[in-house]
Amino acid sequence: MTEESSFISAIPLKTTFRAWLVCVTASLFFFYEFAQIMMFNTINPDLMQAFQVTATATGKISSAYFVANIIFMFPAGVLLDRFSTRKIIIAAMILCVIGTLMFSFSTNIYMAMLCRFLTGIGGSFPFLCCLRLSSRWFPAKRWALVSGLIVTIAFLGGAAGQTPMTFLVNYMGWRHALQLDAFLGVLFTGLITLIVFDYPPNYQPIAAKKQPVDIRATVRSALQNPQNWYYGLYTSMLNLPVMLLGAIWGSLYLMQVFHLSRTQASLVTSMIFFGTIFGSPAVGWLSDRMGVRKLPMIIFGIISLALMLFIMYSIALSFDTLMTLFFILGFVTSAQIISYPAISESNAHEMTGSALGLASVLIMIAPAVFQPLFGWLMDLHWNGKMVNQLPIYTISDFHNGLLIMPIAFVVGIIMVLLAKETYCRIANHLQANK
Repeated sequence: MTEESSFISAIPLKTTFRAWLVCVTASLFFFYEFAQIMMFNTINPDLMQAFQVTATATGKISSAYFVANIIFMFPAGVLLDRFSTRKIIIAAMILCVIGTLMFSFSTNIYMAMLCRFLTGIGGSFPFLCCLRLSSRWFPAKRWALVSGLIVTIAFLGGAAGQTPMTFLVNYMGWRHALQLDAFLGVLFTGLITLIVFDYPPNYQPIAAKKQPVDIRATVRSALQNPQNWYYGLYTSMLNLPVMLLGAIWGSLYLMQVFHLSRTQASLVTSMIFFGTIFGSPAVGWLSDRMGVRKLPMIIFGIISLALMLFIMYSIALSFDTLMTLFFILGFVTSAQIISYPAISESNAHEMTGSALGLASVLIMIAPAVFQPLFGWLMDLHWNGKMVNQLPIYTISDFHNGLLIMPIAFVVGIIMVLLAKETYCRIANHLQANK
């Protein structure tokens, strides 16, 4: 499995308006895909009632998306090293729209799981595509900032999947809301087709002697670099509040434990996303400013651990307090985005797609495993109480699942302690100075 390569990518030295326009427009794909992930938190009670199932079953439906991510994320990175990023974005976006539209017509959990799986295939590409474009359109010193802004746009999509989606579901029902969601995806696909291009117009690749590029060698290189594993696992662990509270269980937890209304619960869970929206560029800027990656990751990881334990074991928190705590939780766990530039810097430039693909697989393994595990732990000692075909859980049932997060944060902190510091320099530069 080889391909002829006659060019070495040239990293741009200046930032242009068009670079921002291209990357922001491409990020609409990430916005849309993140909305598909997080809207499950809003429709979870509706699915329990529509399909007459408990937490374990809905956890499996949601996790089907991430199973597809795990299967296709690493191949996605390899494909990005070989083919047009623009064409991949368009094809993946179309697949996501089809999956979302089909999901709105699902009549049982198996059809719903298939639709989520299809959407998950397309969802394997957006962040990798955005990172790939940013590495071509921006100088290396801007990568952490751009990564933070890309994540910000994605988390706006996550926020859109919370309260706005709740209003739509309350107004027209979850099926019609998903159909409107699919139409929005068609509009985004049109914008991406018109605006996004693979390279800057003045891009001048550095000519290199033709040589075969072995895909298996690329994959092997990514797998053998321990930094990809350490940084990828850190992000995977710190991403769990988003993937467990924001994506599926947060609203149900807040409604049944703190007795919030559906709209109030969606507002609280949306604070995780707004916290990350503000935190991602701030943390990215701080890391660039300090010239290091590990220190802010460790500090924010410890704060995340303490805050999660406080939320879990505090009693009778008010709506305003919950809004504040979930915002702070989103802000401090946004340190996860530093892993992406750290991984880019830990690999040769031409290997970044495959390395980020491996890291993304690790990131998506966590929700694929922990979303259904969370539901299973809730059902483990559930007393069987039902109201209007909706399971009612106790605070102990929820705590069984919530314990996943503080344990995961400890694992994440250990991973970054084992990782090597990159000092914000790309791998080729580091090697040249050895």
